[in-house]
Amino acid sequence: MGALKRFLRRWVLRFYTRWRRSIQLRVVTSTLLISTVVVAILGVFLMEQITTALLNGKEKSALLQLEEGMGILERELSPANVSEVTLNDVTNQLKARSGPSGLYEVYVRDTRDEYRDGYTTNDVLAESVPERLRRQVREDPVGTQHSTYSEIVYIGRESVPGLVVGAGDGRYELYYLFPLTQEQQTLTTVGNTLLAVSVVLLVLLAAIASVVTRQVVIPVRLAAQAAERLAAGRLEERMKVRGEDDLARLAASFNDMAGNLQEKIVELEELSQVQRQFVSDVSHELRTPLTTIRIAADMLYAHREQFSDPAVGRSAELLQSQLERFEALLADLLEISRHDAGAATLDAESVDVRDLVLRAVGDTEGLAERKGSKLVLQLPGEPCMAEVDRRRVERILRNLLVNAIEHGEGKDIVVSVAADRDAVAMAVRDHGVGLKPGQAQQVFERFWRADPARARTTGGTGLGLAIAKEDAQLHGGWLQAWGEPGKGSQFRLSLPRVAGAELRGSPLPLVPPEIDLPRASFGGRTAPDAPDSQPSATDPAPESPVPKPRSGAQDPQPAPVPADARADEDAGAAGAEAGVGETGGPAGDGEPRPQGAQPAREDGR
Repeated sequence: MGALKRFLRRWVLRFYTRWRRSIQLRVVTSTLLISTVVVAILGVFLMEQITTALLNGKEKSALLQLEEGMGILERELSPANVSEVTLNDVTNQLKARSGPSGLYEVYVRDTRDEYRDGYTTNDVLAESVPERLRRQVREDPVGTQHSTYSEIVYIGRESVPGLVVGAGDGRYELYYLFPLTQEQQTLTTVGNTLLAVSVVLLVLLAAIASVVTRQVVIPVRLAAQAAERLAAGRLEERMKVRGEDDLARLAASFNDMAGNLQEKIVELEELSQVQRQFVSDVSHELRTPLTTIRIAADMLYAHREQFSDPAVGRSAELLQSQLERFEALLADLLEISRHDAGAATLDAESVDVRDLVLRAVGDTEGLAERKGSKLVLQLPGEPCMAEVDRRRVERILRNLLVNAIEHGEGKDIVVSVAADRDAVAMAVRDHGVGLKPGQAQQVFERFWRADPARARTTGGTGLGLAIAKEDAQLHGGWLQAWGEPGKGSQFRLSLPRVAGAELRGSPLPLVPPEIDLPRASFGGRTAPDAPDSQPSATDPAPESPVPKPRSGAQDPQPAPVPADARADEDAGAAGAEAGVGETGGPAGDGEPRPQGAQPAREDGR
């Protein structure tokens, strides 16, 4: 029974799937159902008409036969012949008139005979005449004819349906019983014929509907296939135009659209290629004059104390700082052009990501001190090995740290590292100005600023986070951002442990654990490279003890974020993923740093 239910469920599911996907099936099925209802109604109506006409004709013939029989009965049983002719003789005489086929049976009854209930022919029982009909014959005027349908009952034989007609002359009652066997066979034959014709008609209608629908569906399917191939990048795809009807106009319009689309896409690709080539060429061409200017600026900067005018020395310092920023901008432009051209390569090696974090923190500690921020590390005690490009990951971390320092408003910046079986993650948390709703999707755009009126105080180029995003995607990882006004922001880098592996989750939550807000308020979104839903760290983080201090450290580092904190992960992050953007302004409400967290040491590299 269970197997039958599973079979029926699969069959129904398969039919439902095909029903939803096939216009032809829906049209043919609808046509078949409507035609079945119409044919059934017409068939019932025709059967009713044929049956009524057949029985009415039979009844008229029977009444004429009864009228003739009453005349014979009155003549034969008149007072002049009553002594010579008996009632039984008259009955047999009337029966003989039905012919050899026996079209009817006769029942004659003398109402004055108290000892005998009349005479019948061919072993027909008198009970075949309903009492209702007898009463009508007795009570109505002499000669009135009556009819009804009843079962004709025989002695020793099966009863058959029949038509019974009767009349009386006051003393005698005459009844004719007409078997309807022939009429019943006729109606059965007619009914079977109508049923067969209806089935054939329904099959023909379904075939016609299928053929007609196919003429419309096939061009539509071809158009859908052509659109899919066009969407897959085959811009030369076109439809065949046949005839001059509506479908032909559809094909012609589709071809025109595809041609225009191909022209625009080719034009945009050429413009994009020209733009990338221009950026690359300009960046390279600027290298030579910049090198010369750099040499001159270095000489001026080295002798700035020897100038008699202090303004000249100050100008040399400004020239030096702006040249450094210009060189950084050129380097970033070259790097982003490599990503745009698809020329960026990954030099992966197995490294401990904790070392990369320590190197990036060491490179930015001086800037943090000048801004009044402390860098707090939360590193696990066990090595977090992963196959990554050391240079690119360090650059990502430096960009995230510089961004956090610039927007952290002098408050603590927490750097966390965690790993599970398949991935490693690094998060940079600040308590600065935060991100407004929607800005987490813009924060990785090139040259984007949360506040356009705000100057870049750390000398950034506006391309740091855009390059960081490209570097993360080159690893097959995610770079995501979360932020709330007044609550700070957090940037999370998630990378697979093995180069080329698919990333399915992150060991760290995107939303900081201390943010106690309902999930619904975050409206999480997915990273561009992530699956359909926002990735969350569903795999438990490995249990690790409180780590011992690394070389040169005086205080133990706090343990990594507990695995249960991941439940508050990205599922609802209003800061959504880092899909496309740049500089994000962190946010801040002066959240105290987690217990046990210690500032990074100067020698912690």
